Amino acid sequence: MKKISNRISWEVIKKSFLPVLMLVSLIMGYVYYKMNVMPVIHEKTHLELMRYIGSLFVISIAFIMQTILTAIVSWYEVNIVSKTATKLDDKLIPIMRRTLKVIIWVVAVLVILPFFGVNISALVATLGVCSLAIALAAQDTIANVISGFMIMIDSPFRIGDKIKLPSGEVVIVLDIGVRRSEFLSGDKAIVIVPNLDLSKSKIVNYTYGEERAK
Repeated sequence: MKKISNRISWEVIKKSFLPVLMLVSLIMGYVYYKMNVMPVIHEKTHLELMRYIGSLFVISIAFIMQTILTAIVSWYEVNIVSKTATKLDDKLIPIMRRTLKVIIWVVAVLVILPFFGVNISALVATLGVCSLAIALAAQDTIANVISGFMIMIDSPFRIGDKIKLPSGEVVIVLDIGVRRSEFLSGDKAIVIVPNLDLSKSKIVNYTYGEERAK
């Protein structure tokens, strides 16, 4: 486990080297520019240079944040996810990794745009309305994903457990998915139930009861 942690740390150092070097170079270049160049150049040229310097600074910070957050997710995947029986967290990790990258670069773009005179107030409002519309349209999906995540945390049942569903069927847990979970019924049929229904209803876990009784 220590070797894995060291490998991840080394990956963070390697991936962060270039953006950190760029950031340090920008800071040193800016200090030199402010002390020696800025007093002798035209104000319009100064403003133009500041736009690009500021943009590069934000991009460097975004790269560093992306590297650090990716390393944290990788650490969680290696040290936590690999030890769980459910496949739910294995499916959530790639989604989490992509979501973090999208959030970082969307924020970076929103910070950079004002440097070039773009008013982002209307853009942010539009993004907010679009996000609300998407959330309303996909509220069942989001609710099922959150419920699946809560099932993973609370662990009312695990893969292989014998449980009774809200419908009264006694089944064996096959898989806990992102949106839905799969079960094997007594007649060898696959039963698929949305995670939201499972989280809102009473679940009888026979396997857990037998383990506690021993």
